[in-house]
Amino acid sequence: MGLGLLGRGVGDAEFLASCGADLIITDLKSESELKTSLEKLKEFNNIKYTLGEHKMEDFEHRDYVLKSSGVLLDSKYILHARHSGSEVIMSAAMITKIIYENLPNVKVIGVTGTRGKTTTTKLIYHVINNYLMGDERRVHLGGNIRGVANLPLLRDIEDGDYLVLELDSWQLQGYGDLKLSPHISVFTNFMPDHMNYYKDNMELYFDDKANIYKYQHAGDKTQVLVTNLELGEKIHSIDPDLDIIVPEYFKTAPQDRVRYESWLIGKHNEELISLAVEVCKAVGIDEGKILEYVRTFEAEEGRLELMKISPSSENMNTLVYNDNNATTPEASTVAIESIMNHYKLAPILITGGKSKGLDLNNYASVIKENVKELILLKGTGTKELIQKLEELNSNVKYRIFNSLEECVSEAFGTSDNAKKMILFSPAFASFSHEFNNEYERNDEFVRCVAKYSNI
Repeated sequence: MGLGLLGRGVGDAEFLASCGADLIITDLKSESELKTSLEKLKEFNNIKYTLGEHKMEDFEHRDYVLKSSGVLLDSKYILHARHSGSEVIMSAAMITKIIYENLPNVKVIGVTGTRGKTTTTKLIYHVINNYLMGDERRVHLGGNIRGVANLPLLRDIEDGDYLVLELDSWQLQGYGDLKLSPHISVFTNFMPDHMNYYKDNMELYFDDKANIYKYQHAGDKTQVLVTNLELGEKIHSIDPDLDIIVPEYFKTAPQDRVRYESWLIGKHNEELISLAVEVCKAVGIDEGKILEYVRTFEAEEGRLELMKISPSSENMNTLVYNDNNATTPEASTVAIESIMNHYKLAPILITGGKSKGLDLNNYASVIKENVKELILLKGTGTKELIQKLEELNSNVKYRIFNSLEECVSEAFGTSDNAKKMILFSPAFASFSHEFNNEYERNDEFVRCVAKYSNI
């Protein structure tokens, strides 16, 4: 249920079809919309398709219904599948179950949180991968990673390996269905997001996230939860027997906190590093080695990433940060504050998109106080932000554009000798007339910036 365009559904379908399974693939997108995905499956004659709609009969009496992330909590098709006796699964949870049942010496590490999942996941992977150089064991990456399908990982994982999974709240629904959690779980933070999906119910959102640790076994020291102080206290009040690790970073006064040597900027990244360090210590890596590998880790694309561009002569003094994956006002607020604290330079901010129904008061205040120039991408969230800025009597100059290309052109438009900081941090969802998902938005931003580079 849900083939999609990001590669994960295609990879899972290809794996199952190559194993001889008879598949029905159903997706609300049309055949033309799914053309690139369907092209990759054309060699298989054991796949049937229902496209542009779902049919109730497709969900009846199946061995499994493999649902994609984001399927509605109250989907009538999933309810019908369960009532008809079909088992509903999700791929990340499914491979975890298979590993637990067949490969007892594989260590599964799961990472969730409202923000910082990808950075923390990739950093843990980076440290373990460097640590295992020359070792027979390997580390694998999966979950909510762009272009990585989960089920095909079963071809490569061997007993004794590590598996690091980025898990969003939707994928964790699958863990709740199977009543299991990763061996080592990371819960980076928790703040409002996806409220349009969860109908403004933060408890529903937290319940899905909580599956990251809910089925760990108290007293089993191979199973731990690593999280921040606030979440640690909240979770301890719910489950006092759970083994919770809170890094010393969170227990120390801000002025006394360790400052990691890293390419990553911002307090939020310091927090993520501290979580990753504890995970790597928990799997037996010496802290000195961990810190050595942390120093070589660079920001992931679209996550407060300093773009490595070669500016043309008229843009020699321009720095560009790509924070495409900041899809909440809180995340974009952190980006602005990180830039200001690190560079002492007010950014030209490109922001805007589709509303998620989140509070914009603080974000608007931070823009009013810290942004040199505001460039807005048209969207329902953009309208809400303009209204908040007007309520605050903001004097920040802004312009609204229909395309990201126009936004980038405006940001690069002024050519003077002053140092310029361009920050792309959308704060809203990507779904619009222009993009199907955040990855398309990221790629478009990279393409547009390249026009102003010598590359």
